[in-house]
Amino acid sequence: MPARPVLYSYFRSSCTWRVRIALALKGIDYETVPVNLIKDGGQQFSKEFQTLNPMKQVPALKIDGITIGQSLAIIEYLEETRPTPRLLPQDPQKKAIVRMISDLIASGIQPLQNLSVLKQVGEGKQLPWAQEAITSGFNALEQILRSTAGKYCVGDEVSMADLCLVPQVANAERFKVDLSHYPTICQINKALLALEAFQVSHPSRQPDTPAELRA
Repeated sequence: MPARPVLYSYFRSSCTWRVRIALALKGIDYETVPVNLIKDGGQQFSKEFQTLNPMKQVPALKIDGITIGQSLAIIEYLEETRPTPRLLPQDPQKKAIVRMISDLIASGIQPLQNLSVLKQVGEGKQLPWAQEAITSGFNALEQILRSTAGKYCVGDEVSMADLCLVPQVANAERFKVDLSHYPTICQINKALLALEAFQVSHPSRQPDTPAELRA
């Protein structure tokens, strides 16, 4: 029997949450190895973890004899090896739109408000910096979603774009971004959070979630 996949995860990591949603949607049983990004100066900097992922970031997924870092690469691999349910539409144009939205969030918003960047920004400036990064991205995203959305980001089927959206909205809430300007984003987020895969993967329900943050 093949070994269970192992996900190196931090409960609050939005990039890891994307992967947890994909694993849940596809019904893949896996083991979680928590990597605390705060404790001990950041466990992702340990020699052991650096061997696993030279970028010293979560997520990393051990699966089928390989280790993959970068959430979208992991999701694309899961999609190609375990295609049901589909997270990328078959239609090339819709697929391009799903990838565009995913990249907008994963490359254009999240890295700018990531823990490592906020450390460089310095105390006192972190909140306005993160708010600006998210607001700027959400202004573009809201405009795009108005023309692409059905029930979810692209039409009425859950896609990789949705896996990126929900964790980023959670980040926005954490950084106290005023979401009233983004009705489309909020509507899609609400619909997605009603789905079981988004609930079981939620940061408040992980093995390493601190007691005070548990659902």
